[in-house]
Amino acid sequence: MNPAWALLRLASPQLPIGGYSYSQGLEMAVEQAQVRDPDSAQRWIADQLRYNLGRFEAPLLLAHCRAAACEDWAELRALAERQRTSRETRELHQENRQMGYSLQQLLGDLPELDGPARALFESLPAPGLAVAWALAARAWNIAPEDALAAWLWGWLENQLAVLMKTLPLGQQAAQRLTSALLPSLQATQREAAELDPSRWGTAAFGLALASMAHERQYSRLFRS
Repeated sequence: MNPAWALLRLASPQLPIGGYSYSQGLEMAVEQAQVRDPDSAQRWIADQLRYNLGRFEAPLLLAHCRAAACEDWAELRALAERQRTSRETRELHQENRQMGYSLQQLLGDLPELDGPARALFESLPAPGLAVAWALAARAWNIAPEDALAAWLWGWLENQLAVLMKTLPLGQQAAQRLTSALLPSLQATQREAAELDPSRWGTAAFGLALASMAHERQYSRLFRS
């Protein structure tokens, strides 16, 4: 079977886990005029890739996928706990928990999920998205590096979808942003694969502040 099918399935916006319900603070950044046009949107997303995803979220997710691929269940459980406790705001915690739960429910109804993976799911009180993503990649025989690429692509697509709903940004402009941001996406994937775990860490204060403010935003399109 063509391995591309599984990768496209994992990266698809049709994967019913609710990813497009969240803006990860971007809606509030638009409300506060920190993001107001394609140039400022590119800076916001590129900064998230460089200072947040590349230095913590992406290497942590890749470690999840590698642990699942080699059936290191103790390491995967420890990584899942680290990822859960790293959520800085209530909004980010709820997003992680809801999407992890949704992916767990999806995989639980599919025959590809084997016994050890089911047992790990059952042992976690509230599995987050990273551990569920890693187990989905394992179930569908997706290499860890490809699973990370699928996650990064889904993240970027979601951010662009937020912009098209909150800014005067059309589909053509979104495609131009995609072209401009692909080098940053590639650099994030490369850094995640090379960064030593002792150097994992992020200080994305703007993201945390935007996320906290979004919880109290008067009118919004995305969940909090």
